[in-house]
Amino acid sequence: MHDDRTLTEERLDRVLRERIRPAVHPRTAPLDIEVWHAPGEPVPFTEAVNAPYKPGAVGDDWGPAWGTSWFKVSGRVPADWAGLTVEAVIDLGFARDRPGFSAEALAHRPDGSVVKALNPRNTWLRVGERVSGGEQFTYYLEAAANPELLEGVSALGDRETAGSEPLYRVERMDVAVFDRQVWELVQDLEVLDQLMRQLPVGSARRWEILRAVERCLDALDLDGVNATATAAREQLRQVLASPANASAHRLSAVGHAHIDSAWLWPLRETVRKVARTTSNVVALMDDHPEFVFAMSQAQQLDWLREHQPALYERVKEKVAAGQFVPVGGMWVESDTNMPGSEALARQFVYGKRFFLEEFGVETREVWLPDSFGYSAALPQLVALSGSRWFLTQKISWNTTNPFPHHSFLWEGLDGTRVFTHFPPVDTYVAELSGEELAHAEENFRDKGGATRSLVPFGWGDGGGGPTREMLARAERLADLEGSPRVTIETPAEFFAAAEAEYTGPPVWLGELYLELHRGTYTSQARTKQGNRRSEHLLREAELWAATAAVRTGFRYPRAELDRIWKSVLLHQFHDILPGSSIAWVHREAEATYARIAEELEAVIDAAQRALAGSSDGGGTVVFNGAPHARAGIAAGGGTLRESVQEPVEIEEYDGGFRLDNGLLRVTVDARGLVVSAVDLATGRESVAPGCAANLLQIHPDLPNRWDAWDVDSFYRNTVTDLTGADSVRRVGGGVEVVRSFGSSRVTQLLTLRAGARRLDIDTEVDWHEREKFLKAAFPLDVRADHSTAETQFGHVQRPTHTNTSWEAAKFEICAHRFLHVGEPGWGAALLNDSTYGHDVTRTVREDGSTTTTVRLSLLRAPRYPDPATDQGVHRLRYALLPGATIGDAVREGWQFSLPERRVPGTDEVAPLVSLDSDAVVATAVKLADDGSGDVVVRVHEAHGGRATARLSAGFPLASATVTDLLERPLDGERVTVQGDVVELVLRPFQILTLRLAVAAAG
Repeated sequence: MHDDRTLTEERLDRVLRERIRPAVHPRTAPLDIEVWHAPGEPVPFTEAVNAPYKPGAVGDDWGPAWGTSWFKVSGRVPADWAGLTVEAVIDLGFARDRPGFSAEALAHRPDGSVVKALNPRNTWLRVGERVSGGEQFTYYLEAAANPELLEGVSALGDRETAGSEPLYRVERMDVAVFDRQVWELVQDLEVLDQLMRQLPVGSARRWEILRAVERCLDALDLDGVNATATAAREQLRQVLASPANASAHRLSAVGHAHIDSAWLWPLRETVRKVARTTSNVVALMDDHPEFVFAMSQAQQLDWLREHQPALYERVKEKVAAGQFVPVGGMWVESDTNMPGSEALARQFVYGKRFFLEEFGVETREVWLPDSFGYSAALPQLVALSGSRWFLTQKISWNTTNPFPHHSFLWEGLDGTRVFTHFPPVDTYVAELSGEELAHAEENFRDKGGATRSLVPFGWGDGGGGPTREMLARAERLADLEGSPRVTIETPAEFFAAAEAEYTGPPVWLGELYLELHRGTYTSQARTKQGNRRSEHLLREAELWAATAAVRTGFRYPRAELDRIWKSVLLHQFHDILPGSSIAWVHREAEATYARIAEELEAVIDAAQRALAGSSDGGGTVVFNGAPHARAGIAAGGGTLRESVQEPVEIEEYDGGFRLDNGLLRVTVDARGLVVSAVDLATGRESVAPGCAANLLQIHPDLPNRWDAWDVDSFYRNTVTDLTGADSVRRVGGGVEVVRSFGSSRVTQLLTLRAGARRLDIDTEVDWHEREKFLKAAFPLDVRADHSTAETQFGHVQRPTHTNTSWEAAKFEICAHRFLHVGEPGWGAALLNDSTYGHDVTRTVREDGSTTTTVRLSLLRAPRYPDPATDQGVHRLRYALLPGATIGDAVREGWQFSLPERRVPGTDEVAPLVSLDSDAVVATAVKLADDGSGDVVVRVHEAHGGRATARLSAGFPLASATVTDLLERPLDGERVTVQGDVVELVLRPFQILTLRLAVAAAG
């Protein structure tokens, strides 16, 4: 037989495009159009319905960037359409085939109830089935003129710079007959065509499908598609009925719509995207009772509750029916590299509690398909939140090393293991296309041990969700020869079956490092600084408010703290905190963080004043909010102390300066560089011979693809050392160094405090570079085969060598308050107040000794998606801590970020709780969320070894209960209580949450 595949395939393409798809709506009539262009920000329906509408027409321009136009569209069903299905077909000038990245709209009935949304892949509104003819109808379309921002540098990313030119033109507004048989024919042919093209050329099944398609096209009258569609479909019936192979891969299809809480749109637009997506989903559920949709991010459903209460009630009904499935158990799909310990825990607390209180649902699967790498702390947090499973697909984006598993046990820092799945379809926005399903089956790396995987389907990123076409594919692919078997089911059903069938799955230990998007540790420094500052202020606000509440009856501001926590958690979304959103998002984030700081400072001040007693006595109470004692002040306590500034010796030395406080001697040369830092306790020099520390270095930074997201390894090929100084002089108790470079200027103040073993470096950068990367280098005289970086509830060690491609790919890494390098007997740490990106390299000198260089990533200047990323003035603080153990780094990291506070008063303040081991750190001291007045303390082992500790309550203790993150008793977990003391035994990096009941007075 001759090979005529191409002939038939091209024939099918053209007939589908030019004859069959246009025949889905064979008869049309224009709609009447009126329009009101809303000034400023979006308005509710109640305002829009009474607005002054003006006549409109197809071809009209509308929508300056970020504007909203309300279209009032009306029509009458022609009398001769009686008995037919009728739809309104709308094209607002959709600029892209993919929903969520250009114009979109939400349709309302005249009474304000929501119908569904409109986007490039969902252009219809169902007017009626089996109509009588003559029916009149009206819809109000809230049309959002969201600009296209997927590619290229653009000023459209902020309403303040976007301009007023219209972006879109109305292309179509018709009432039309919907021909179900023709639509079904389109679905038949698309499924078979996509399957056929994935099958081997030598496969009999491929040729069987080809011949059936050929017969179908022969049976179709191209001048009478609607009249012959049923006959054409009959030619396909047999090939569509042929069952899948017994060994076919099993795909659990879960409807989904990944909605970025902010990205190429501001937060306020996400509120509307959520409404548009959920309206589409519940409408589909009405027509397809088998359809299951999973939605994560409690914040988004909370927005829906606030802004669209009627639609929210429809969602609740579908949750109760089992079709709409809350998943994830987190407030948002957050970044997991940079949020602090308590913040990452609170993501689960607030997310799971919302789903429990609103829907009565205990989510079991953690759903993070798109975050940029996954912390080794997560497995323990997943388990302590009451969840069992974890899902992502982002690691498939690795550019160096393909991940070896799709279903496996992920072991975290402390040894907790959770069953984890990476969908081999390698996307969270699947269409259920033949290509996607074939890839999922071929790509699945656990064949022989497992037979199933999950595929999230539905338009996403900008929302949209599944479509009726996707459900039609799922129906045809349920049991079809040549294809994996597709079953629509819940994530929990998939996970239960996958976990049960896979006996002895492989284990992955430690972080899930994404070999991409490494620039997100640094981009948008103000956002990152606001996050870190907010986390620390929340810690202090809870600590001091709880202490004051128990001791003085101070009103614990639970509602205010909850609101602030939710705002901070929202801004940890994986395109906000990483710095990969448009300018509008980061401008608003900076303002939000400023308001949060002001409010929390007020809470802290009020609580501390309540504790400090009378301010008339002339005394000063010094408070220590860090979790370790310092300078005679207990952790979480306060003591009376006069402010005394002990002198530190600073002398001119060899054209520069030498600073000496008896613990550390630092030499700053005439260039303003640190050429010596001697740990006087050991006599050990920290700086490698012939090198200089605190060396600012600048690199060109133009990654191959994703500007704000990526730093590519080749950036290191070119470097400029900033050694020229405008001035090096003594200022007060430190040495000030001023440098100018490019269009920028940096001023640094280097100080040694009395009694401190660290060199503090306060850096102000007036940054006006473009596509540059600023680093601060510390070449240390130490042979370190690994670095130790603080992460949530512990630390993670990473090799400093590049023996394999796995190590080489980690050329940029994330650390929280410290990064430590050491050899047996001696080490050093770099501390920071808001920097996350670091790199560590090593070289061997001619004498055989090793230089380990630690660099902090201070600033970047990408131009997409925010053309002005990080321009302006920044203040960054970091410090060198020579002679440091891991325990020293933990303690000093906290204290560097949580300085003492001074308040007028006369009363000593004993800690509300205290611990007798530096290895056990209290990350949170607060009152219970249920308003009971119980004190909740969350501790963890921080040094990486087993630990015992005594927790002493600074109040009469009635009982101590081990709880999960949601403060619910944890089955099987007990602690020993003796009087007001709780005995603790912790494994390495174990997290323990204790609920301490306060004994009644008397």
